[in-house]
Amino acid sequence: MCNFPFKGPAHLWAQLPHLAPVTLRGARKEEAAHRPGGGQARIMSASAVFVLDLKGKPLISRNYKGDVSMAEIDHFMPLLMQKEEEGALTPLLTHGKVHFLWIKHTNLYLVATTMKNANASLVYSFLYKVVEVFSEYFKELEEESIRDNFVVIYELLDELMDFGFPQTTDSKILQEYITQQGNKLETGKSHVPPTVTNAVSWRSEGIKYKKNEVFIDVIESVNLLVNTNGSVLLSEIVGTIKLKTFLSGMPELRLGLNDRMLFELTGRGKNKSVELEDVKFHQCVRLSRFDNDRTISFIPPDGDFELMSYRLNTQVKPLIWIESVIEKFSHSRVEIMVKAKGQFKKQSVANGVEISVPVPSDADSPKFKTSVGSAKYMPEKNIVIWSIKSFPGGKEFLMRAHFGLPSVEKEEVEGRPPIAVRFEIPYFTVSGIQVRYMKIIEKSGYQALPWVRYITQSGDYQLRTQ
Repeated sequence: MCNFPFKGPAHLWAQLPHLAPVTLRGARKEEAAHRPGGGQARIMSASAVFVLDLKGKPLISRNYKGDVSMAEIDHFMPLLMQKEEEGALTPLLTHGKVHFLWIKHTNLYLVATTMKNANASLVYSFLYKVVEVFSEYFKELEEESIRDNFVVIYELLDELMDFGFPQTTDSKILQEYITQQGNKLETGKSHVPPTVTNAVSWRSEGIKYKKNEVFIDVIESVNLLVNTNGSVLLSEIVGTIKLKTFLSGMPELRLGLNDRMLFELTGRGKNKSVELEDVKFHQCVRLSRFDNDRTISFIPPDGDFELMSYRLNTQVKPLIWIESVIEKFSHSRVEIMVKAKGQFKKQSVANGVEISVPVPSDADSPKFKTSVGSAKYMPEKNIVIWSIKSFPGGKEFLMRAHFGLPSVEKEEVEGRPPIAVRFEIPYFTVSGIQVRYMKIIEKSGYQALPWVRYITQSGDYQLRTQ
């Protein structure tokens, strides 16, 4: 049976793309096999990978190990439909001794088959990595892009995995030797970059820039759910630290945060420190170094990448507070008043604020009055979107909406969806996380400039109304 750590519905898959990509190649496979508890049975990945259309017809496939019959995929779609009808659909389906590990992307199913004691997290991380690589190659990953690029896809599948083990999964490295015109390459001139066999497989050697810079974005998304009484039911911060590097050579970077455990190790107390939870790193980070002294040390990929993500389960004061009053008059009209207040520091400004207010499905003849911004009725979604370009902290704004209603009351009682809010606040983080330092060490000794930007934005941010 697979080592499958997840139970329940498919929304749990959303956690999986953050898992660090795995590169096991040559000697690394042997090393992994001799680790305590880390033999091949523990890291075994897929026997074969399939891309199917919505009817379950294989568009393209790659058999890596040959220990599972390729005809087994015919059982996948009937099994999926059966489980869906029973309300028992899971990300892992089993037919006999064969396990199907699958994800859905647009109008495609990506399915991995195995009979071994596979590491399910590794397989799902690989499938999401396939989606990411294909999307970067073909912009949109859908049935048409698969049909139009068979040659390139076969080449990519060969490089992404070797005998069931994830191999080169970095799209920037793959693009160095697999191009959109891969089928036109002359075999005599083919060139495999040394990064494929390097210990540092995510970065090419010989990179040069006239100006060496690192741009650091600390982005925090606030997930919030407030009930009708104004009590916070769910409060969570999901953060990511993204880097854009323009550095020559093969530099080593060391990033310092106001991490609470680091402060405790160095005896600096807990003032202005943040306790990070559920931390996930890019494969370039030296995990042993982080485990020992909480130092984030790494040789970065070139260009854009996500260095790490983290989560904080903490009580967050709603940054934008919403109050609403809905009045119905003899089933002939309805009036909605919405008040929005910025509950963040006055020197900060929320940009691109959108407040989505649900309205009855039979409403018509909309009229709006706003103290700031503009309102727009979207009848196909039964919502009014109140847009505010710039929302300073501490300010209050009002929006009034008037709708006509049919004279006959609808028999069914409609549920009232919550009000959803979108926003982005630059130069501000809810958790208080800070980049204390960024050291850049390279043998040539050049000087490099690090730039840091903080952004707080809405995630799943909803307020229920009475």
